[in-house]
Amino acid sequence: MGASVTAGMQMLAARPCIPACKQVLGSTSALSAFGRALSTRTGFASCSKPRSAGPLISSNCKRVVVRAMSQTGAQGLPIDLTGKRAFIAGIADDNGYGWAIAKSLAAAGAEILVGTWVPALNIFETSLRRGKFDESRKLPDGSLMEIAKVYPLDAVYDTPEDVPEEVKANKRYAGASNWTVKEVAETVKNDFGSIDILVHSLANGPEVTKPLLETSRKGYLAAISASSYSFISLLQHFLPIMNPGGATISLTFIASERIIPGYGGGMSSAKAALESDTRVLAYEAGQKGKIRVNTISAGPLGSRAAKAIGFIDRMIDYSFVNAPLQKELLADEVGNTAAFLVSPLASAITGSTIYVDNGLNTMGLAVDSPTLTT
Repeated sequence: MGASVTAGMQMLAARPCIPACKQVLGSTSALSAFGRALSTRTGFASCSKPRSAGPLISSNCKRVVVRAMSQTGAQGLPIDLTGKRAFIAGIADDNGYGWAIAKSLAAAGAEILVGTWVPALNIFETSLRRGKFDESRKLPDGSLMEIAKVYPLDAVYDTPEDVPEEVKANKRYAGASNWTVKEVAETVKNDFGSIDILVHSLANGPEVTKPLLETSRKGYLAAISASSYSFISLLQHFLPIMNPGGATISLTFIASERIIPGYGGGMSSAKAALESDTRVLAYEAGQKGKIRVNTISAGPLGSRAAKAIGFIDRMIDYSFVNAPLQKELLADEVGNTAAFLVSPLASAITGSTIYVDNGLNTMGLAVDSPTLTT
């Protein structure tokens, strides 16, 4: 954390006196200068001149006590996103990871904007308006998550010029406008000026149930387009309106690096690309806009979208039995991880794939394998 204040917390510490340092630095004056430089650059004070407001230090300087001290007197390390604005792409119902992330960000104080696939927009907005999501909108303090605005979005298309005529004429898109990535970013800018958090909760593979050997070029490229390039496009168009110090989150799956039979159609390739892009974009967005880029590799969840692969229930059962933590994986656990990753508490984390799967990714052998019981 250095000398910076992170999430309302200030870290004070005393550096221990190490006699050997005198031998390395050559003199007491050099040691003192080193201590002053260290204090200035990192926020740590040398024990030769302990701060009266600092932590307790033993008289012989052999041990150090470090305390996290809240300016407000609150206990712990609060995730405070008050004053931050998040755009979450890919929410169409109330039971997926995108929804859980939205709730966690809202609970931490963020303003929530949502991008919903155009054909699902009317159903989603109607359900919100009629209170069908009220129970799942409940936040820990008893209030309901508020969504400042819902935008129609189809992240497969970057600009209006990219939209084929058959899509423009499709009745499921009738009445909707400004729903390509570029148009949505422009509309958000006009409506709110800027955002701080961008969440990519999008994935689609039209041939996901086909083995890779049977996947067509069209199906493969469609999976890549909707599931990985869409993140590049979103960041490309939203980066100009993201405030410095902002953060992005996407969602990936262990099939990016392990064989998951049945997860086909190029989806495993799309997730691998997404993770690779996370690393490259972390560098580019970090250099260009001081934006952090991370992805969460989430365990299986029985969401409506996941039902498309056809064997999600078996994946959930497999995870429950074989993961180090034999418990149900909750969507809120992914949401809370996302809230941490976009908060100042994770200010030095970027370009990372964070596993939230009860540890399943660490296993090299299925403990319920028949070969272990024969």
